[in-house]
Amino acid sequence: MQTGSIDRPPSQIAAAAEARQIDIGIDGMTCAACAARIERALAKLPGVTAANVNLATETARVSGDTGLSETAIADAIIRTGYGVRQQHAQAASSHAAPSADTIALDREIVLLIGGAILTLPLLLPMLAAVLPATMAEALTAPLWLQIGLATALQIGLGSLFYRGAWKALRSFGSNMDVLVALGTSAAYGLSLYLALPVLFGEAQHATHLHLYFESAAVILVLVRLGKWLERRAKKRALSALDALKALRPETARVRRHGQEADVPLALLRIGDIVIVRPADRLPADGKVVAGQSAVDQSLLTGESLPVDVAPGDRVIGGALNGNGLLEIEVTALGAQSMLDRIQQMIADAQGAKAPIQKLVDRISGRFVPAVLVVALVTLIGWLIAGAGIETAILNAVAVLVIACPCALGLATPTAIMVGTGTGAKAGILIRDAIALETAQHIDSVAFDKTGTLTDGKPQVTSLVTAGGTTEADALRLAAGLQRGSSHPLAEAVLHLASERDIVPAASTSAEALPGRGVAAAVDDTRYLLGNSRLMREHGLDVGSLSGGDGATRSYLAALDPQPRLLAALEFADGLRPTAKPAMADLQRLGLTSLLLTGDNAKAAQRIASDVKITNWRADLLPGDKIAAIEAEREAGRHIAMVGDGINDAPALAAADLGIAMANGTDAAVATAGIVLMRSDLRLVPAAIDLARATGRKIKQNLLWAFLFNALGVPLAAFGLLNPMIAGLAMALSSVFVVSNALSLRRWLATMKVRYAHDR
Repeated sequence: MQTGSIDRPPSQIAAAAEARQIDIGIDGMTCAACAARIERALAKLPGVTAANVNLATETARVSGDTGLSETAIADAIIRTGYGVRQQHAQAASSHAAPSADTIALDREIVLLIGGAILTLPLLLPMLAAVLPATMAEALTAPLWLQIGLATALQIGLGSLFYRGAWKALRSFGSNMDVLVALGTSAAYGLSLYLALPVLFGEAQHATHLHLYFESAAVILVLVRLGKWLERRAKKRALSALDALKALRPETARVRRHGQEADVPLALLRIGDIVIVRPADRLPADGKVVAGQSAVDQSLLTGESLPVDVAPGDRVIGGALNGNGLLEIEVTALGAQSMLDRIQQMIADAQGAKAPIQKLVDRISGRFVPAVLVVALVTLIGWLIAGAGIETAILNAVAVLVIACPCALGLATPTAIMVGTGTGAKAGILIRDAIALETAQHIDSVAFDKTGTLTDGKPQVTSLVTAGGTTEADALRLAAGLQRGSSHPLAEAVLHLASERDIVPAASTSAEALPGRGVAAAVDDTRYLLGNSRLMREHGLDVGSLSGGDGATRSYLAALDPQPRLLAALEFADGLRPTAKPAMADLQRLGLTSLLLTGDNAKAAQRIASDVKITNWRADLLPGDKIAAIEAEREAGRHIAMVGDGINDAPALAAADLGIAMANGTDAAVATAGIVLMRSDLRLVPAAIDLARATGRKIKQNLLWAFLFNALGVPLAAFGLLNPMIAGLAMALSSVFVVSNALSLRRWLATMKVRYAHDR
């Protein structure tokens, strides 16, 4: 996303004993050339392995060894002529206080209004050509007033560009400030040169003079207006992070030693019990220990409906509590909390550099010096052609003004910034710009089965009895043997018994039989509940109760007075309700789907048939999944892998793009390029659709920026572009790029219709 990146050779990176990463805010950047110059300065620091500067977010990310210090980085930025700001201090400021950006925007608009008022008298003489002579003379300000207004504008509005130009030239660089400062100074200086002899002569008005004070003034007003609009638009583009920062309350009500008190969040500790009243936001991640309520997690997960919570349920800090009073045990704080992790992932994505940006980096770094050469050639060419000094200077000024590379530098980062922020609001966390760009080219998606296409919670789908045993008796005995067990199959049996209002039998002498099942006594009778292997060990033939469709089965048997089968329980993973719509959406996008699972072939075939996946592979170990993915890639496909478990992590890493379910294991989430914040498989096609939409915006922006300069510079050089029009076009170019990127926010409304409806 940056306007540039400078990386050290791999050998130097490998030499670093331990990597360290420092993020720092930068003040004073105006264009892509600024970012490129800062990167060059940072890359020269000892121990630095990579330096990335993001023009859109006005931040630098520097990676290096353990000896790298924030002070050294800040000093290097300051020596280059720019300011620094502390990111963390800014983020920690009170929500009630206006941000530095807001204050700066307010000051800028006041300055712009004042500048526009002072510019108006300089523009009025332009009407002289279409008005009677007497009226034209009345509209023309006295020459001394024109000089005074132009000088005030050149100092007031132009000082920003002069400072920036001086800093750039002092470090033997060039940027947008150099172009604007040279262009407006040339127009102002030429006018002053023509006006001073008249001012000190007898004439008090200058209707007969061709002065260009208004050109310099209008350029200054328009360029600063463009920068103000651009900065305001970038602030909107960062709204996803701003919204997340606003979720965390400043205090929490904590119960300690039987006493309740409001304490700052910084004083919270793991294990604290916090009291969350109705309509309050949860201060931290935790587990509900008392109370029931519904919590709104929409800004965190994109889930539109509130989620019911009760004792034992996990909750996320920043969620909005409903009408119930909750007592929550704090389980995660700071960087380990879900809110902080989401913020960090969004910040990482918005601070990363897309591969396509490398071309823009090289062009931007050489663009401003090339423009200076073109402006000089324009000046000399017009003089050689016999034009006057006025014409030559004005055409050179037009070249300088229109050629600002702002739009080029903002084309990619603003689109990525809006795309990742929009994705976060939808529950799609994109880890970095590389994942975003890779997702655009995906044409095949592989899915794990258990916990991904299925909900990972086995359910009893069939209960078959034998030997005169009733279903109620069989379920009472099975639940009694499983009572106290946390095994997923045991939970399924107990859940079914609860649904049917059957009280589990009182069992004694329970014995776990690893890999086979469980044994226990009920009313002095010994019972077994387990797999077919356990039954065979006791001489029981399960053939009459076995099935052939690949479902998991447990068998209930009595050992006294002799071994006999009583019942067979069949279990199956429930298919996620969003699995079928997700497959249909992927097909609509032109993607193919395949199933890679470690489960048996019959179970895999059943699920694949349910979701209409024709390409499936079963009985796969983690290494087998990697081999399957490599085979797809060798066939020329760009493949994404969707999974949630530890065994999926290698496949997620091996695929072109890893997509992890947020409720999955840390290993899966850590290796994925995209994380889905809720277990909704429709987010998979939505994520790829968003990536494609963002890619289109990047291409549109880059095409516009290149065409703008490719057409604008020659027009200006050949005298077909007035400097004021050039200034307006340059300002609007940057605004167009940022506004075009902001239009990505409309994708969210489309996504809610296309991917979030029930079908």
